[in-house]
Amino acid sequence: MLKNFLIALLLVFSSFAQASAEKILFIPHDNRPVSSQQPADVISQLGYEIISPPTEFLTQPDQLWAWFNENAHLADAAVVSSDALLYGGLIPSRSHEISADILSNRVQNFKILRDNNPNLNLYAFGSLMRTPSFGTPGDREEPAYYGQYGAQIFQLTALLDKNETSKLNSKEKMQLDTLQKEIPDEILNDWFSRREKNLSTTKKLLDLTRDDIINFFVIGRDDNAPLCQTHRENRQLLAYMENIPKIKAQSHAGIDEFAILLLTRAVNDLNCSLPFVNVQFNRGKGSKTIPHYSDEEIGQSIRDEIIIAGAMFVPKPERADFVLFVNSDPKGNTFELYNSVPPQVLTQKQQKYFARNAKNFAEMVENAVNNNLPVGIADIISANGADNFLMAQLYDKNLLFKLQSYGGWNTATNTSGFALSTGILAKKMSRHSIDRLLATRYLDDWAYQANVRQEIADELSKRPDGLAIYLNLGDHEPEIFKRENVLMHEFAVEHFPQWNSFVVSNPWHRMFECRIDFD
Repeated sequence: MLKNFLIALLLVFSSFAQASAEKILFIPHDNRPVSSQQPADVISQLGYEIISPPTEFLTQPDQLWAWFNENAHLADAAVVSSDALLYGGLIPSRSHEISADILSNRVQNFKILRDNNPNLNLYAFGSLMRTPSFGTPGDREEPAYYGQYGAQIFQLTALLDKNETSKLNSKEKMQLDTLQKEIPDEILNDWFSRREKNLSTTKKLLDLTRDDIINFFVIGRDDNAPLCQTHRENRQLLAYMENIPKIKAQSHAGIDEFAILLLTRAVNDLNCSLPFVNVQFNRGKGSKTIPHYSDEEIGQSIRDEIIIAGAMFVPKPERADFVLFVNSDPKGNTFELYNSVPPQVLTQKQQKYFARNAKNFAEMVENAVNNNLPVGIADIISANGADNFLMAQLYDKNLLFKLQSYGGWNTATNTSGFALSTGILAKKMSRHSIDRLLATRYLDDWAYQANVRQEIADELSKRPDGLAIYLNLGDHEPEIFKRENVLMHEFAVEHFPQWNSFVVSNPWHRMFECRIDFD
């Protein structure tokens, strides 16, 4: 009788907990796993209900706004992409033909939403348009002409940027003049006018943040450099937001990490918590490293990410709720080991260099774990993918599942933002949830990016149409799907067999990213 009563009582409490679970509305900037599925998965492990729009709405701003207005009252907090709500996504923001009037009206929708939901914690993230250092013909992420003129446009804007911050020498002046003549006027007009329109719209979003209509707004600088158009525009933006504190708005070198950083902030705000974070760097240049695709030191980027996540930096690891260890190159380099077809082959000298560096860093991590510190790793030595030398050390030392978090995917700030956020939230998770998230990262960043993708890229490089397939799987997708799943499962069985029940796919029908779904 008592047992039946206790079971009934437990069911009542369980139903109440489910009914009262806090809800976070989440609008990503596209449907790539790292942008949407993976950040939502992290928050779901904490017991929050994630409310997200149908995927097809992400490219349709008007339908997305209608959905947002209909569902905002259900949520305790909202983390939303302004690029999706204004342009139809991150990539459309770089090549859209939307008028300034329409963009202005869409910005005003934030005011309407705030009037109807005065108590909603609203966090938004957007982007300055990126400035890739070169163009790739057929790349859908930039206007078509960038495939031909991308490198010249980048060089042109780097010189314009330098001319505004220092003086050009005579050779640089001649180069600037030549580039302005070589690039057709209609292309430069299109490229610069769209950027001006987007910059003006971003300033309007900052006005809303200043007026507390948006609680926190972060602007990304994706794929930029110390001298380029993105860096040039950011100087204007920083001057415009000079009177807005960093706890309200930031311009940050990155973009794909913003969803998880702001979701972490939403959780911390809902719990009225301020986690303490300490950061430790590998030997050598460490925090002074300026990684590829960034225009600032990684130490500053991570300090800013801590603020974005609603946490606080502390100088002593013993006082921290989480300690982030950053695997950087001692000389401050970023290596493009896993971004070429066919993959790069390391010399014996390079192998010794990486192995020595990994051994030193792994010992730092091992000592921290043995001292019962809550440790995570941001693996930024490569521009995309895990450091195989480090992962071998972690595996040999049985440290893989003694960490709180790991990140090794894509740019340095993508990596650090994901590892930082997951590590901060790990304190509120079960060990099983932490290990599940670690397994996702090891499968994606280590197994896929640094190994399986490279093996398939090497196989494709021997075919005349290999590069085309790599960039667009097309009719070859079933063949690639089968091959990569075989290789991924072989890798998992060897390194972490307890997490061998999954399927890997390529939702964007290209090799660059993958999706991991556990059975």
